[in-house]
Amino acid sequence: YGLMIVSAALFAGIFRFLIRETIIVVSREIEYDLRRDFWEHIQRLPLRYFQNTSTGNIMAHATNDIHAVRMFLGPSVMYSIDTTVRLALVLSIMFSLNVSLTLYVLLPLPLLSILVYKVGKIIHDKFTIIQEKFSDLTTMVQENFSGIRVIKSYVREQNEMDRYAENSQDYLKKKMNLVKTQALIMPLLILITGISIIIVIWIGGVKIINNELTLGEVTAFIVYLGILIWPVIAFGWVLNIIQQAEASMKRLNKIFSEPYEIDDSNLTDHSIKELQGEVEFRNVSFRFADNLPNILDRINLTIPRGSTLAIMGYTGSGKTSLINLVPRLYDCTDGKILIDGKNIKSIPLNVIRTNIGLVQQESFLFSDKVINNLGYGLREVNEDWIYKVSKIAQFDDDVKEFPDQYETIVGERGITFSGGQKQRASLARALAINPKILILDDSFSAVDTHTEEEILSNLKEFMKGRTSIIISHRISTVKDADKIIVIDKGKIAEEGMHEDLVALGGIYADLHYKQLLERELEELN
Repeated sequence: YGLMIVSAALFAGIFRFLIRETIIVVSREIEYDLRRDFWEHIQRLPLRYFQNTSTGNIMAHATNDIHAVRMFLGPSVMYSIDTTVRLALVLSIMFSLNVSLTLYVLLPLPLLSILVYKVGKIIHDKFTIIQEKFSDLTTMVQENFSGIRVIKSYVREQNEMDRYAENSQDYLKKKMNLVKTQALIMPLLILITGISIIIVIWIGGVKIINNELTLGEVTAFIVYLGILIWPVIAFGWVLNIIQQAEASMKRLNKIFSEPYEIDDSNLTDHSIKELQGEVEFRNVSFRFADNLPNILDRINLTIPRGSTLAIMGYTGSGKTSLINLVPRLYDCTDGKILIDGKNIKSIPLNVIRTNIGLVQQESFLFSDKVINNLGYGLREVNEDWIYKVSKIAQFDDDVKEFPDQYETIVGERGITFSGGQKQRASLARALAINPKILILDDSFSAVDTHTEEEILSNLKEFMKGRTSIIISHRISTVKDADKIIVIDKGKIAEEGMHEDLVALGGIYADLHYKQLLERELEELN
């Protein structure tokens, strides 16, 4: 029997090495593929999804959930195979020694299955709650870093410390509840194993007295039963992993089931490679959800190629929503948008967006070199071209004052730049892709009027033959546009040129005279 035990141990060692080398490597490859698929899917989801989902939730999916699935595909599978093979080998030997005694040993197993099922369900539910709490905690941390200026400006550091401590304590409490539940499994498994050992000693002793078994056979039985302890314990550990992986995979599948909404379809004409720049809105309406009112209502508008359209209106009137429809950040709810006479949905999405330079209200810069930020939309960064568009955006002089000029690392989200610098950097980035359509969404709000005039003068030359759409609250920014429209409550309330709208005496004229008055008051002061 000693030789059999040594042989079994040697075989088990070699087998476990080969299993680990194969399965763990494969699980890492699968984790890589899953993480890549997750990232690709996230990149293609519509803007609406990110507005309704916290960053912390997405980060929890990308880290904890994918890791939990890998643990199932790697260690869980490995130990399941190891446990199954070991159980099969040891039980076959035990059956060959004595069938009845082996059956007695297996009597507690049905009880084990029931306990494992009950405890496993509790673990699954608690792990789901923990992952959701982890998402909340991650969101809080991300918001804290992004809003650090606000926190310091309002002297709320202590408040944020207390809030983080409270959330962390809640997370810890839920985590400890899970740990306590998981801690039940091992004692239960050891208890069941102990009961089996007692049965072997009791029944085996009786059989020795009755000369049905020898002392050596009973001793071997106890040794084999000892070998079974690890597989039984591993079974409980694997159960924990399976329950966690199941909860995580459900969360991941929820994201993978999210539709792209905005993407190429079988109606897309892939022969279209570039745009000319004419834009037309035909009876366009838009709302964010079916249960919400229209933000835009029956908009009809034509923007000829090479012209400049300016959009004015009070805050919340729908200006930004209108221009977001052009690069298909959203799709209109009703009506249709045409570019160069073609339905926007028939034009490949990458063609639309590579031909449209969009400078949004909130300027975002990556934590990277200045030159890489400005050339972000380019496949290859041409330094001379970057310098040129930087000068057009009146940003070149600022960059030359930086320690490493265009090689200077920008702080996260552009935190080391002023508001005006971020806006001009964003404008240069949009110009760098050499767009056929340029959209400026209140992109000079943090720029002084003198610099704004210089930029607009430079843009006139650059944008010859290209289409421009400018949203602004400043009359000085829009007065020279080929056409000005005023949006009010989602509708075009006024349209025409500067002089016509001033003479009309409506919303535009009201904004015009208020700004004249503000300028006069500033000059008096």
